[in-house]
Amino acid sequence: MTAAGATARPVAPAASTPAAPRDRGARRRRRRQRGKEAAWAAFFLAPTALGLGVFYLWPVLQTFYYSFTTWGPFGGHTFSGLANYRALAHDPDLRSAFVNTLWYCLLGLAGIPVALVLAAVLARPGRRGVGVYRALLFLPVVTMPVAVAIVWRWLYAGDYGLINTLLAKVGIHGPYWISDQSTALIAVALVGLWSSVGYTMVILMAGLESIPRQYYEAAQIDGAGPVRQFFALTLPLLSPSLFFVTVLSVIGTLQTFDLVYVLIGQTNPALPQTRSVVYLFYQDAFVNNNRGYAAAIAFVLLLVTVALTGFQFRLQKRWVHYA
Repeated sequence: MTAAGATARPVAPAASTPAAPRDRGARRRRRRQRGKEAAWAAFFLAPTALGLGVFYLWPVLQTFYYSFTTWGPFGGHTFSGLANYRALAHDPDLRSAFVNTLWYCLLGLAGIPVALVLAAVLARPGRRGVGVYRALLFLPVVTMPVAVAIVWRWLYAGDYGLINTLLAKVGIHGPYWISDQSTALIAVALVGLWSSVGYTMVILMAGLESIPRQYYEAAQIDGAGPVRQFFALTLPLLSPSLFFVTVLSVIGTLQTFDLVYVLIGQTNPALPQTRSVVYLFYQDAFVNNNRGYAAAIAFVLLLVTVALTGFQFRLQKRWVHYA
């Protein structure tokens, strides 16, 4: 029989393999495994999420609602729409409080270079007693703000304060620091700076210690001096830490209240020149019992804080290096 006349043998169809059912079973097992992992993740995140919702998210939503209400002298509130926000737009006290708060922000940011210098000095190799200096500079951070304000109120006292006593020994008549309208705001800001410089210094020291020493050795070989190393190496590599403390400083100074409340008080003639936005919120909410108006102040401050923080995050792309 020739090949041409040979009858073509039918080709048997390929037997179906059990791979497809196995794949479906594996996919079902993977889905069940992912579901179990998601359930365990939700279980462990639930306490934190519940705390954030109850103590952070709900108060924000409640404050937002109260900002559209008017409260009576004995409690109870009625919906008043945008009346509080229209009143805020024409309130000179709010404008002056925002100006004072922005001054606190600027003077608070001035403490970052001071903390950077202290961190650079203490982070030098071979420096002795670093732990002692770090503890002493960090001590105001862990001290209660009210205690700090009481001590500084005694130091600032015009008649018997330690500062004016020392100035009198050299023939200088010191002012009434926290009662004089021209010095009260700077006096409060300096106390805030003194209280926070230790925290900023510790963060910057950690950032300095994370910079590899090989970079400085290579710069020395290339002939770079200490000043050139600081601006060409230290500042760019420390920029993430500087950005972090800058954001914290702005947020913290926008919430200034304790120092103004204790140092200045409610009867001080310099109160309008030192009153912060949070202090104005306190006055309207708990002294004047105008809680709807106070809620509007708080929500406006929240928007300003979010806007400034967002601006800082947008600006970081120009100067922060995450190499």
